[in-house]
Amino acid sequence: MNAPQSAGGPVERIERDGGSVTLVGTAHVSRASVAQVRALIDSAEYDVVAVELCPSRYRAVVDPDALARLDLFQVIRQGKAAMVAASLALGAYQQRLAEQFGIRPGEELRVAVEEARRRGLALELIDREVGVTLKRVYRNVPWWRRFALASGLVASLVSRETVTEEEIERLKEGDILETTFGQFADQERELFEPLIAERDRYMAARLEQVLRQRPDARILAVVGAGHLKGIARHLRQGVRDPEGVIQYLDRVPPPARWVRWIPWLVVAAVLGGFAAGWMRSPALGWAMVGDWVLINGTLSALGALVAGAHPLTVLTAFVAAPITSLNPTIGAGMVTAAVEVMLRRPRVEDFHRLREDTTRLAGWRRNRVARTLLVFLLSTLGSAVGTYVAGFRIFGRLAG
Repeated sequence: MNAPQSAGGPVERIERDGGSVTLVGTAHVSRASVAQVRALIDSAEYDVVAVELCPSRYRAVVDPDALARLDLFQVIRQGKAAMVAASLALGAYQQRLAEQFGIRPGEELRVAVEEARRRGLALELIDREVGVTLKRVYRNVPWWRRFALASGLVASLVSRETVTEEEIERLKEGDILETTFGQFADQERELFEPLIAERDRYMAARLEQVLRQRPDARILAVVGAGHLKGIARHLRQGVRDPEGVIQYLDRVPPPARWVRWIPWLVVAAVLGGFAAGWMRSPALGWAMVGDWVLINGTLSALGALVAGAHPLTVLTAFVAAPITSLNPTIGAGMVTAAVEVMLRRPRVEDFHRLREDTTRLAGWRRNRVARTLLVFLLSTLGSAVGTYVAGFRIFGRLAG
């Protein structure tokens, strides 16, 4: 049955023997949603508060200074630079919208957490880890469309379009991740599935777990309104094996076996081209090596330059890219990022301002932490493009 709708977003109630789940749909940058959540908790009708947060996002809510303790070397060494940059870009979009109205992003979730603690209510985190969601998005989208994802994130940073508070309220019809990717999530099933549909199932399974552990629980679930109908539908149908659903949706699908071999096949093809050129004549062999170094190094250096890297980092990109491109286990970005950190060691204030600075494209180049991540991404991208451009150039010489 539907619960009476209070001022704010939609509310639905699912009754169970002895217990219930009340779903309130919110916008993550809405004053009305904050007031609605506070009023519902103040009603004292609930003994459990469930929030659309994963453990890492919860830590960001209760410990907003966590970014100040970020170990940048570890992030780069563990290959998490791209994931951290994507998370910052997503948060930047939400932050920029929220700044227009003087409300922190996800304020209704913060209020739900704080009010639950103040009243001594049980608190449940029901969303899937954002890193797993982003990885499943990446795996679910064909490789030729992945550039569109990056474009969506960049567009969210570059855009200066202002929106009215009424338009912010209409975000209740969607999800913040879906909104960030804009038209792509609306039109592409490959995006909608991991961004919205899978998380509907995941959160319904988590709520089912709570109901099974506490059959008499009266749960208030604070979720983005874009998830409300999906979660309600799954709960009404019944989640037969919530543990199995959660385990399945927490897995990151491995890439196809043939995809793993692509970098090595490219390296083998390039080295084979070099060998064929040298067999024809030393002059042709040297010309091919020159093409490889010049194209690969220049494009990687250009990426570092666009990111605002130190001149020596740009030079390092030019030297490192032709070498690292022949070793798929290490990328040019790992080398350039490490050099950038050594040359421009991030200051304490860079970490403290990281979330604020990444709301603007200029802030990514100004903040030393964000700039290092940008250097990693753009020098890696330049080297990747250079590998294929130089490869075609090499085989063009052989065919000529």
